[in-house]
Amino acid sequence: MKERRPKPKSPLYIVLISVHGLIRGHDLELGRDADTGGQTKYVVELARALGERDDVERVVLLTRRVIDSQVSPDYAKPVEALSEKASIVRIECGEQKYLSKETLWDTLENFSDNSLAWIKSHWRIPDIIHSHYADAGYVGSRLSHQLGVPLVHTGHSLGRSKRKQLLASGVKRSEIETTYNISRRIEAEETTLGVAERVITSTRQEIEQQYGLYDFYQPERMRVIPPGTDLEKFFPPQGNEKSSEIANQLKRFLKQPNKPIILALSRPDPRKNIVALIEAYGESPELQQAANLVIVAGNRDDIQDMEAGTSMVLNNILIAIDRFDLYGKVAYPKHHKPDDVAVLYRLVAASQGVFVNPALTEPFGLTLIEAAACGVPIVATEDGGPVDIIRNCQNGHVINPLDKTAMAETILQTLSDKAEWRRFAKNGIKGVRRHYSWQAHVENYLSVIRPLVEKTEPVPQVSMSRRPGVFRNRAIFTSIDLNLIGDNESDSEALSVFLQRMHEHRKTTIFGIATGRLLDDALAKLRQHNIPQPDVLITGQGTEVHYAPNLTRSDVWERHINHLWNPQAVRDILAEMPGLNLQPKINQSTFKISYYVDNALVNIREIRQTLLRNEQAVNAVFSFGQFLDVVPVRASKGLALRWCAEQLGFALENTLVAGATGADEDMLRGNTLGAVVDDHHVDELSDLNEIDNIYFSEKRHAAGILEAIEHYQFFASPQERTTA
Repeated sequence: MKERRPKPKSPLYIVLISVHGLIRGHDLELGRDADTGGQTKYVVELARALGERDDVERVVLLTRRVIDSQVSPDYAKPVEALSEKASIVRIECGEQKYLSKETLWDTLENFSDNSLAWIKSHWRIPDIIHSHYADAGYVGSRLSHQLGVPLVHTGHSLGRSKRKQLLASGVKRSEIETTYNISRRIEAEETTLGVAERVITSTRQEIEQQYGLYDFYQPERMRVIPPGTDLEKFFPPQGNEKSSEIANQLKRFLKQPNKPIILALSRPDPRKNIVALIEAYGESPELQQAANLVIVAGNRDDIQDMEAGTSMVLNNILIAIDRFDLYGKVAYPKHHKPDDVAVLYRLVAASQGVFVNPALTEPFGLTLIEAAACGVPIVATEDGGPVDIIRNCQNGHVINPLDKTAMAETILQTLSDKAEWRRFAKNGIKGVRRHYSWQAHVENYLSVIRPLVEKTEPVPQVSMSRRPGVFRNRAIFTSIDLNLIGDNESDSEALSVFLQRMHEHRKTTIFGIATGRLLDDALAKLRQHNIPQPDVLITGQGTEVHYAPNLTRSDVWERHINHLWNPQAVRDILAEMPGLNLQPKINQSTFKISYYVDNALVNIREIRQTLLRNEQAVNAVFSFGQFLDVVPVRASKGLALRWCAEQLGFALENTLVAGATGADEDMLRGNTLGAVVDDHHVDELSDLNEIDNIYFSEKRHAAGILEAIEHYQFFASPQERTTA
């Protein structure tokens, strides 16, 4: 029998769409504004890299034509060649001047019609349309229907996550609608997910935690293709790094500048966990002996003039350096240029140092790839993208970012074992070329889209049913200790069942945790029990609010609770009371003062009265029979929960709250559906016995929450519910 040979593959004609921003083939104005960032760089480099392939016939990047004296005339050119086979084509889109993406929605039909006319008048119909961001997704969906061409989509960022970030920053819901057109954006994203035959993301975490919130979420249609890295910019040391300007800046700080370098490079953001790295270094004399620490946390002039969150992180960095007296061992330059970043990596490689990413959460980790391409071993958080990078490249270690002792030991091991260091350095260079170069990216990309063209891979059908008006219209909030977790095997089994129920209902139900623990401590506890990051994490007895997927902290909430707060006065007043002992510094925060209580010597009612007599308007929260937390008068778990309800738009009447101690009392009261799920400290909640909508479960911990869910028929529709 004659062997059948595969039919030769026809070169592909690919149309990319990226509507907004300032897009050109040279001198990209990255960071000029919110619309000219990573996406514009990605689409240009993708077009250029595709154009170098023999199996690609032509690549066209459609974007908006801009005629505006305020920007370069480059953006008015109808066509710009990137290479022999790749070009940028600029399409008329309503008003000619440069506009932000939020103001383009009413002109997208115009862009779509003009794009269709251009496509039909040039060459042939493309094999694939690939849209980038929600606005291009809207256009791409229309063109896909009109041309009968498969649509591929990359979101870059998503509206549902953006809305939470804006709320966290203090933007009002009404302003989010008028300024950001967020509902139109989300609706466009839903439409695109219903049409796109493939959705390309950078990480699996992005698929599950962000796209998983959409009605038309279809994981079978989604593929992870990590972004490419510019290997012409990021490469191993050449021998001239030590004479660079940034190297001279570092020498100003260091007594022994020739030691190996431990480098951390990130934004000054609390989630990047830079202070924990400094503390790990400061608590390890061996690590200080072995290497210098270099912290590059953005650019700064006067810290006092910066935003509150940024200023706080930078101040905490300086305080940590001072506390451990690390002068001469730590460099923290005020400024660096974009081109300095690659030189910094090469300096680390030349010194036989290590790059560390200790972030609490890290969706991808582009800096890890850049460092690896320069021959630097990496030590990185065990969250998100770094796990995939280290698994693919075999060039470092993952760490628990909350375990400072283990962090220091792992870094020291990586520095000390020279054979391992050389292996990691070599593996990183090879691994990036294999998995994270533009050539590797394009190879993976074409392997994803070609089966759509050749119809050799089935495309799962999307259910087009929508649930208008019911998206995430309910919530479950619980504390951690004595609620979610217990101390025996049956408690663990019940927790697994509860988490599975929450996963099944993630599109309709917000999962929130409210705890007295501070953020690091709470995350460590969640990790210990394999509890996924919740949608909302209220920490520090209601003094901090964090939103998924990136633990975005609500700065506006902290500004709100700062009202009448005088922590030093509180400490001075309570210092004179017997039976109160301050807890360790690790349990204290800007808005929480915590004590151990000797019940034989002190009365909680007396403490509250003493604070009031001294004109301190605060909340004094007693819990677990031994802890006292004093927080601002506007702060508590219940008040933070109600703030989140208003911000995220879920009703208290549709919110089940599980509690177990006095710290949970004001969450349980009011219009919420309350459930007391442990009797260890039921005396602290004795005032709740006569309240109708507070249920005292017979089972404990997670099993008690499941019992309360059944009692309230929480997941049933109104038609399915019976009278309890």
